[in-house]
Amino acid sequence: MEFHNILVPVAGTRADEGAIELACRLANQKNGSRIFAVHVIPVERSLPLDAEIESEIGRAETILTHIEEIAKEHNCLIETDILQAREVGPAIIDEATEREVDLILIGVTYKKHFGQFCLGDVLPYVLENAPCRVLLDHQLNI
Repeated sequence: MEFHNILVPVAGTRADEGAIELACRLANQKNGSRIFAVHVIPVERSLPLDAEIESEIGRAETILTHIEEIAKEHNCLIETDILQAREVGPAIIDEATEREVDLILIGVTYKKHFGQFCLGDVLPYVLENAPCRVLLDHQLNI
């Protein structure tokens, strides 16, 4: 199976590194495959959607610079973008639709909420609404 456009949402965790490495292995850049890494900044409803949240923008830029370095180490071209949205899940789906991706690849770590395994709110939303295949890269011991 070949993927031409891969979207990798990144949040600043070590799981992002594994997801980008996997995306680089899956993408056939000789055939024009592209990888898009996005970081979504959630904006509180009390603020305008285009509010300049300097601390979050600085953090997002640091995250995406690190992702670009990982891709470069794997001789992989990557496009990065910072998005601001009320909710992360719908922003990922909108980006996947707009960029016509055929794979959303998300690095996942083991999380517990009240002692139970938990995927949070974003992953179930993406799995339910994705316009393409979704691959979860479960990271062990992170």
